[in-house]
Amino acid sequence: MKRIFLLFAVASASLFTFPIVTSAQAPDLGTAANFVLFSTNGALSNTGRSYLTGNVGTNNGAVTGFGNVNGVMHNSDGTTAEAKTDLLIAYAELNTATPTFVHAPLLGNGDTLQPGVYSISGNTVLNLDLILDGNGSPGAVFIFQIGGTLSTNTASQIKMINGTQACNVFWKVEGLVSMASGTSMKGTVIANNAAIDMGTDVSLEGRALAIIGAVSPSNISAYTPLGCGSPVLTASVNVDENSTAVTTVTSTFAEGNAITYTLSGGADQSGPAAPDLASIACYAIFTGNESVANAGVSYVKGDVGTNAGLTTGFDSLNVNGKIHKNPDASTANAASDLLDIYSYLNSLSPDIQLLFPGQFGHSLVLTPHTYMLQGATALTDTLFLNAQGNADAVFVIKINGALSTSTYATVVLMNGAQASNVFWKVDGAVSLNNYSKIKGTIVCNNGAVELKTGVELEGRALTTNGALSTSAVVVNVPEGTCSIMEPVITSNSGDAT
Repeated sequence: MKRIFLLFAVASASLFTFPIVTSAQAPDLGTAANFVLFSTNGALSNTGRSYLTGNVGTNNGAVTGFGNVNGVMHNSDGTTAEAKTDLLIAYAELNTATPTFVHAPLLGNGDTLQPGVYSISGNTVLNLDLILDGNGSPGAVFIFQIGGTLSTNTASQIKMINGTQACNVFWKVEGLVSMASGTSMKGTVIANNAAIDMGTDVSLEGRALAIIGAVSPSNISAYTPLGCGSPVLTASVNVDENSTAVTTVTSTFAEGNAITYTLSGGADQSGPAAPDLASIACYAIFTGNESVANAGVSYVKGDVGTNAGLTTGFDSLNVNGKIHKNPDASTANAASDLLDIYSYLNSLSPDIQLLFPGQFGHSLVLTPHTYMLQGATALTDTLFLNAQGNADAVFVIKINGALSTSTYATVVLMNGAQASNVFWKVDGAVSLNNYSKIKGTIVCNNGAVELKTGVELEGRALTTNGALSTSAVVVNVPEGTCSIMEPVITSNSGDAT
């Protein structure tokens, strides 16, 4: 009786919220939880450069315009069929949830709402800020049952306080969902028999899921939500019939334009096992076969050498390590160990395939995984590597082709990521363009390696077979990987060796 009276009082008085504890239940999204963008029947069409963490797909329709996604692209396969079934079940649960509040079709304007199920009839608008107060409970659930369309005004935003989690916020919409430019949205949005449009600079911590409708993002950032103990990105990339690698990832935004990602509790947060560098650990610059040549003033912390050729042009005063002018026992061991390292990295099954090697970088954020790029790869602008607070997290980037960078390309380590745990396996030539700042050990197979003017590499430049050239660069083996003193930076020329 109290519940009936509450609904009546809310409706008749047109009040918006009551600070009561509700028993709203979050629906089980099943496999649909793995998708950040999905339609049961409709096209997915992206415009511009969108940053996405989570699977992307449709069970019936075209998927076009997407660049590299930190997830798996699906189109009319077994995964989308299962997600469709699970989404329909979740929709039914949301649709039949008993309302605890009735709300007018205008949301926001600084209002604060309490946990519960909100029934809203008619077309609904989100304006300015809507604050969701979890009352100190991370399990607080907010369900919005909207009987018409949902549109957001420019720069409107959902704010979560006192324990509210985006994974416990749900929007069931009986019509078009249109998010205007700059909207900051939280929660899982399900549009029934209608499309979802997402304007420029929209950020979504949640999911955009359409039941019979297109999903159209344009220069957005969207990522599956944190918390609630559910896996949100299952990245299963089968490169051959024996590959069954799977991982789970979730994400959150950092301040500014950078995006960071965090793994959910049940997932392996460490990535693959790092290779044993053995005798090559102290080499900063090395080739198993061909010459090593430097031009200009370069500073190196680590050994420099080749196992078949000459090492020339390095100033002994600027190399904090041994310069192996000619092949010796050390270079022979290093050449053998380098082949083992390459073989190990090459054998790793990828968790995620980045589908557009030519668009690598551009502020893409990667998490601890084995990634594969199938073809010549161009790293442009910035690549973020986020260890989610785990200093032991390992990143392996397998490139089945050449690797090049733009000028001033940068690899940024975030949240505990270590250069010592980053590995690049490249089947082709490597060219690091002027003033690039790269992290990790580059293992090139049967290709030349060129480090152009001003390159800074915290890691190693290694090739099994190919010439290696540097020009006024700085290369330091990562801290803690070899007992070499700090690099000595000096203006004295010394004798070139």
